[in-house]
Amino acid sequence: MLFQKTTQLNQLSQACMQTPTTDNSSHSDGIIASMLDQITPLILTYNEAPNIQRTLDHLTWAKNIIVIDSYSTDTTLEILNSYTQVQVFKRKFDTHAQQWNYGLEQVRSPWVLSLDADYIVTEELVAEMSALPVDGIIDGYFVQFKYCVLGKPVRNTRILPPRQVLFRKSKAIYIDDGHTQILQQTGKSTLLSAYIYHDDRKPLSRWLWSQERYTVLECKKILETPWNELDWVDRIRRQKILAPLMVLIYCLIIEGWIFYGWRGWYYVFQRVLAETILALRLMEAENLK
Repeated sequence: MLFQKTTQLNQLSQACMQTPTTDNSSHSDGIIASMLDQITPLILTYNEAPNIQRTLDHLTWAKNIIVIDSYSTDTTLEILNSYTQVQVFKRKFDTHAQQWNYGLEQVRSPWVLSLDADYIVTEELVAEMSALPVDGIIDGYFVQFKYCVLGKPVRNTRILPPRQVLFRKSKAIYIDDGHTQILQQTGKSTLLSAYIYHDDRKPLSRWLWSQERYTVLECKKILETPWNELDWVDRIRRQKILAPLMVLIYCLIIEGWIFYGWRGWYYVFQRVLAETILALRLMEAENLK
């Protein structure tokens, strides 16, 4: 999301009221079950050669990794096949929710770690997950992000909100939401303290290609949703002119990206351009009816 979405904020506020215990479950024979043994990372890929190796290199603790690939045409599949714990399932992409739900069907462990192909799981997060209880009262965990620009960690940003990436498989399903997806999870959730690095190193041309697709879906969602059902972010976007200007001010001044040199400006230009493309889509759709 380019702005922090109301649904995710509500989920996170409820989650923060829950406090996980830190004891792993013990079997009757006295052997302590490690939470990491109960987790399967799940990743979606399409032409992710610039990213996927770094992501997999930080998942060496995982016994099994499920990857749903949308028929990549670069070297993504070659990279995936070089990792013995990776299982690749090919599926033609239709929507994010359908793709993620297909991936959930392939997972055999009780817990899922849902990752984009450019998410780097830190050592701190691995340590925190390993200490979680296997059979505790918590059914899902949100994780915060630190944003990287061209490979360098810069800062965390509220435009990229915490995401529920670790959850009990039996309690979750994905639904589509514009260009992306939302995890619907029943049960209790909480927020972990460690971070994931969001480190996308695909070229600008690929980013522009993605925005071309994303804005079509976002435009459709905004125009087809009744005004009283839109959240405040999409109401601002519906005005068309306001969103790009507000994102510029928010990123530069409120979040302070102006102090991060050319990487800060690179990030801000991306966010403003994304909102500008969406505004142009909305103008076009409304005036070419």
